[in-house]
Amino acid sequence: MFVISCPYCGDHDQSEFAYGGQAHIARPADPAALSDAEWAEFVFFRDNPKGLFAERWNHATGCRRWFNVLRSTASDRIYAVYEMGAPRPDVEGDRPATPSGEVVGSGNDAVKLVPAEGAGMAEAAVDGGRGAR
Repeated sequence: MFVISCPYCGDHDQSEFAYGGQAHIARPADPAALSDAEWAEFVFFRDNPKGLFAERWNHATGCRRWFNVLRSTASDRIYAVYEMGAPRPDVEGDRPATPSGEVVGSGNDAVKLVPAEGAGMAEAAVDGGRGAR
């Protein structure tokens, strides 16, 4: 859980809000003119980054207004809250390392399990693959 600062009525617990998906997605001007593949891309394909992500939120149990939040999906830290229609703020957010130590976006976000000497895979998995120290 975290606290979201509604731009219209202040700080409230996350449970009062409804997540609305990725922000800044424009609906096609003429949806009937799209192919099935283009429509499917609009409906189903969204970014899923590890790090900063612009999201739409609705204060469902409060003022019921929509707004955007720039949040880190890795830490839940909120970097900016801004009104719908406003451009995404230019902020520097966290670029968390992957568990494997590789660059974010490399496609390999898995934990590498290397058993310590004398330890089986079960023991290595319990301590995150770091081995006994």
